Amino acid sequence: MGVELLTRDFFDRPAHEVAPELLGRVLVHGDVGVRLTEVEAYGLPGEDPASHTYRGRTPRNAVMFGPPGHLYVYFTYGMHYCANLVCLPEGHGSAVLLRAGEVVSGLSHARARRPGVKDRDLARGPARLAVALGIGRPDNGLDMVGNVMTGGPVGQVASGPRTGISTGVDTPWRFWIAGDPTVSPYRAHTPRRRNSAATSVQEAPPSS
Repeated sequence: MGVELLTRDFFDRPAHEVAPELLGRVLVHGDVGVRLTEVEAYGLPGEDPASHTYRGRTPRNAVMFGPPGHLYVYFTYGMHYCANLVCLPEGHGSAVLLRAGEVVSGLSHARARRPGVKDRDLARGPARLAVALGIGRPDNGLDMVGNVMTGGPVGQVASGPRTGISTGVDTPWRFWIAGDPTVSPYRAHTPRRRNSAATSVQEAPPSS
């Protein structure tokens, strides 16, 4: 069976429907291809409090309101980029966060970007995945239709609460390939505590 590229219609659906069907697909950016093993869906403005679009359109999240199949890249913790694929028609504001995967092509390039890291961990986590693929701020808004294709068998797909968020914590929109070693560990949100030396503590933004 030949390789099948995903069309824009694939992404023109609710994120929680697209997300589990992304598992096992191979996303290619530059010289590296990653087989997706873990993703999270983020919903519509006013409906999903964990989504970046919950309070409406801003300069930061504008790409999420654009055409489906485009890459939404955001900066978090002052040091990491994370990558999402936009879902639903233009104007809606929804996306799937790419949380983890297995590097299946361009391994030498991924290793060069993350030296000294085990191959299993090259794209194990959303920030690591972005680094392995060489995704950064200039890629925000990049059209990825034609860069996501079918992969191998998936096996059992598991679902559960999204990781590391403080709102919408019970929504079971995290999807992963059960038993895959590249899936990142689940972490519940832990509020940061203030101390006497701190002048301010800001909670981390939602994961998409």
